[in-house]
Amino acid sequence: MELEWSVISHWHWWIAGALFLIIELLSPAFFFLWLGVAAGVTGAALLLFPELDWKWQTLLFAGLSLAALYIWHRVIKHHPQESDAPQLNQRGAQYVGRQFTLIEPIVNGMGRIRVDDASWRIHGADLPAGAVVTVVAVEGVTLRVEAASTQSERES
Repeated sequence: MELEWSVISHWHWWIAGALFLIIELLSPAFFFLWLGVAAGVTGAALLLFPELDWKWQTLLFAGLSLAALYIWHRVIKHHPQESDAPQLNQRGAQYVGRQFTLIEPIVNGMGRIRVDDASWRIHGADLPAGAVVTVVAVEGVTLRVEAASTQSERES
């Protein structure tokens, strides 16, 4: 069965736009919003120009979607949102600068420290268990540490 492209009306685009907006409500990012807006504008263009071929409709939708996403990324890049909790969902970042005692030695660059009720994998120079280290960075789910004396020597 072949799809008859001439039966596509502005209502189809508006329904597609509404579906994108519903998906946007269920997703955490502003991605489908712009697809919904592009579908809505494409539907409006088809209402104004009912003879618009399906190829041009598709091209218009794709172009509007890309333009909306590009503009959105430019706006976000130049106007980042400030937060009163910038380290929210960045659990490891709050440990940078703090000192901890090794619960396992660092062997071949890998070891473990206990932070509150959790154990963290760490990366750093080989040290024995019980040594005090300072967290200097977060690399994914691994904390990069340096010996506490090395850290204090660097600061002086």
